[in-house]
Amino acid sequence: MKRREWLVRAAGAAAAAVAGAAQAAQTIAWPALRLIDGSTLAPEAWQGRAGIVVFWATWCGYCERHGARIEQLHRSLQGRGPRILGACIDGDDASVGRLARARGWSFPVAVDSVGLRARFTARRVVPMTCLVDASGTLKLSIPGEMAEDDVMGLPRSLAA
Repeated sequence: MKRREWLVRAAGAAAAAVAGAAQAAQTIAWPALRLIDGSTLAPEAWQGRAGIVVFWATWCGYCERHGARIEQLHRSLQGRGPRILGACIDGDDASVGRLARARGWSFPVAVDSVGLRARFTARRVVPMTCLVDASGTLKLSIPGEMAEDDVMGLPRSLAA
């Protein structure tokens, strides 16, 4: 790894740790979410289960690459571990569904029409990856695209 890349990653990790520490006591009030496949994810589905929520936008190239890594994590978990949810901040169910299918994403996706992102953060960065522990407490919000190793390590961050 080049020195500049290492410095950028280290600065990003430090910023994420500070942001996460400031938000550690925030409990998420889960709304009912309509997924792009037409099903509903009820608030009760989160009870006792940790979650990884990724806020993204259709126009964001970083989100596309980050989403591919989230898909890899989703497939590796095979329904075990934290629940994964993608929350698109723009578009409608039909256009977001077409885009998610074209990208090969099988993890659940919702269009954020209920102000979900505001329950997590006031920051407007995408992608934004949020970790919620099994008690419903926001543990960490990580702004920006993450490297594959970091994405694959997210479940360990929730277990710690």
